[in-house]
Amino acid sequence: MRDLLLARPPWFLAGPLLGLCVVALFATINERLGVLGGFSDVVERLSARSLRLGWKGCFLLGLVAGAAVFTVLSGGGRLGSGYGWLTREFSGGTTAALLVASGALVGYGAKTAGGCTSGNGLSGNAIGSRASFAATATFFGTAVAATFVTKLLFGAGV
Repeated sequence: MRDLLLARPPWFLAGPLLGLCVVALFATINERLGVLGGFSDVVERLSARSLRLGWKGCFLLGLVAGAAVFTVLSGGGRLGSGYGWLTREFSGGTTAALLVASGALVGYGAKTAGGCTSGNGLSGNAIGSRASFAATATFFGTAVAATFVTKLLFGAGV
């Protein structure tokens, strides 16, 4: 039973469940689902020296805490492991620091750009926003191009 609870759900189950979360959030509080709102909430509250977070900040902290709890309960390695060449080239602590710094930079960039991948990809596309369709296509196209460039530069073992 433990293995079943800690297994990654298949895409055909996880996708619709995530979609239902988007619909439920629209239906209950008329808000969009995205991580950028949580990042912004945390940064704004910390800047104001307040520890009281809104629902978006709690959502972000819940994502991070949930991932950490899942990792610990599943016995899934140490923090900062399992990232291919990054894990092979750097120690666990360095890898974890690089991931945290990268996440903060992505959050800052998304805030500067006015939207994040999750907000555009999930909520923006769900409401039929043409800007979100264009942004999501750009995210995916850039990811595919970056993968090819990385494999070209660092080899097939990446």
